[in-house]
Formats: sequence, structure tokens, C-alpha cells
Amino acid sequence: MGQLIGEMSQRALEFGVPINVHLDVTYRCNERCVHCYLDHDDHGEMTTDEIKALLDQLASAGTFFLTFSGGEVFLRKDFLELVAYARKLLFNVKVKTNAVLIKEKEARQLRELGVEQINISVYSHRAEVHDAITLVPGSFVRTVKAIRFLKEQGLKVTIANVLMTHNADDYLGAKRLAEELGVGYQLDPTITPKMDGDRSLLALRASGEQLHKVFRDDEVVGNSTEFCAPPPAPGDDVLDGIPCSAGHSACYVSPYGDVYPCVQFPLPSGNVRQQKFLDIWQHSAELNEVRGIRARDLTTCSGCSHVGTCTRCPGLAYMEGNMRGPSVADCEKSYQRTSIPSANMLRLQSLGVTGAVSAPLIQIHIPVVPAAESGVCL
Repeated sequence: MGQLIGEMSQRALEFGVPINVHLDVTYRCNERCVHCYLDHDDHGEMTTDEIKALLDQLASAGTFFLTFSGGEVFLRKDFLELVAYARKLLFNVKVKTNAVLIKEKEARQLRELGVEQINISVYSHRAEVHDAITLVPGSFVRTVKAIRFLKEQGLKVTIANVLMTHNADDYLGAKRLAEELGVGYQLDPTITPKMDGDRSLLALRASGEQLHKVFRDDEVVGNSTEFCAPPPAPGDDVLDGIPCSAGHSACYVSPYGDVYPCVQFPLPSGNVRQQKFLDIWQHSAELNEVRGIRARDLTTCSGCSHVGTCTRCPGLAYMEGNMRGPSVADCEKSYQRTSIPSANMLRLQSLGVTGAVSAPLIQIHIPVVPAAESGVCL
């Protein structure tokens, strides 16, 4: 199945098909997670009919993988109606939720609708840590109870664990909780600025020392020796490659109909309340600009040894001021993974910027395995 999905994704890239769409149906939420980048007020969400019309357009455009997210999706009274409509159109549906509002009835309906996967945010195996992040007392107990309901219904569930200062020592406990519950586990160290540009949340990013520890933990990354090996020299195939699928075969639509290359790439590219989705996808000047960028066009990154293996996010780079530039957070991850500073770190060092390299350099020379093979979002 993995090979088939890979082939589908590759063909979508070749033909410019938006095979993967992330749709937030609301920004409203019943939690107030300390790291959340959204404005939780409702500024005029798309109606049920508007979202159904959008789903019709996505189906016509060739979208197959559809992720419903928020905010908290179950705050929309019509959410399961929207899921039913999406399944009628034969989308492969994934749902992201905190699961606090999921009871046995909702779990049963999700199974009956044939939802492919449920991603549920769990920040720690300790209730006090999880609840301190969500700012909702009792949320851990309710979320874990919902996971059990969903498992009983035979649904595929994955725990999504965002790594930050609050829970940096709890990632193994969360992983073992997932194993105990019989569900998947996904660790993601990405903390983003708010969508309005407020960068205060970045203070919550895990430190270099904490990342260094995670990347050398075989229980999380598999073979840490291979995972942390120096990157191979990039060839022309890498430099001529697409830096990210955002805007090429994937995009994001907000609850207000705004289209962006990705949920982490807030470059306004059109609005489905004003234009048909396919018109935006094919003719948006912003999306076409993103599609024109190749790895060799990246400022600083094109000359970096990490260019072929870095998890560089163009959205984070955009929020730092230049979608063709480096993402400092991803430079840090590459450095902490391999102990080899990125070209951007060396550039900043030469300019006398403090903190450009945050741990002692260790040079090691062993074969490399791409980060994607580790099975974790690092």
C-alpha cells in the first residue's frame, strides 16, 4: 500500500494534481493549547453548503486525500454530515481532533463512515503535563477515554505529540502510552509562529540539547547511528528537485475559504468564496511562484550540505521573511541530528550572530538513511 501511495503522490507531482488537501472547518476550540498558532474566534466560517460545494470542487480537481482539522472539528454541529458527504465523494478521510467531545456514538459513526485515520493530540503520559498544555483540567482523561472508544470501533488512531519545553522529557512516556493503547505515535518538534505573525510562541521550542537527546534515542528514531549520519553530497537531482510538496500536490484551505500552499505556509493565494478552487489552483500567481522554486534557487540552502536531507519548511522560512531562505528551526534540527552546522549557521557565525551553533561540533562519518525512513516527524 505504501508503494502505491508513493506512486500516486509522484504522479500527482508530475501532473500538478492537488491530491492532498488539508481543510480546517473551524478555528474554534474547546482547549487553549499554549503552543497553538490560531485565532479561536469565529470570523465567519464557511457554511455547510459552502463546504460541500468546495468538496465537490476538490473531487473534480483530483483530490483524494482529505484531512479535516481545526480548531476542534466536533465544535461544528454539522461535522459528521461533512464527513459523510466527503466519503460519498470517495475521499480518503483523515480527522485531526483533541477527541474531548468524542463519545461512543461519535466513535461508532466515524467507523461507519469509513474514516481512514484519526490523529489525536496527546502531549504527555502524565495528566498534569497534558492538561497544563491544553489549559483544560481533565482533558487528558477524556482524550484517552475517547481513544479507547475509537479503538473498540476498529478505527486506526495515531497519537500526535508536539515536542516543546513543557513536555520535552515526556516523549518516551507518551510513546509507551500509545503502545499500551495499541495506537500509532508521531512526534513532531515543530512550533510555529501564530498565523498573524506573532513570534512569541517560538520560546516554546525544544532546546538544541533536548533535540540532540531525542535524535540519539533509538526507541524514537530507529537506528540513531544512521539517522544522525552526515548527509551525502547533493547532486543535480537534488538541486533540481522540488523543496516541498506544498503548492505542488498539496494545499490548505482555511475555515473562511482562504487557500494557502500549506497550513504552515500562510501565503494568501486566493479564496474559494470568490473563485472556483481549480481556478485558484491553476492560476494563482502566488502558487505559481512557489511552484517555480527549485532547491538550487534557495538562498544559502542551495550551497548547504544538508539541502538533500533537511526538513526545511518553506512556510517557516516565509514567516522568517523569505520563502527562498533558510528556516532557522530546521537548520537547528539538521545540526542537532548530524552535529554538522548548516550553511546558514556558518553564515550567521561569520557575521558574529550569537547562538548560531548551540552545541559542541562532533564530526562522524557513517552511511546515511533519509530522515523520512525513521517513522517520526523529525
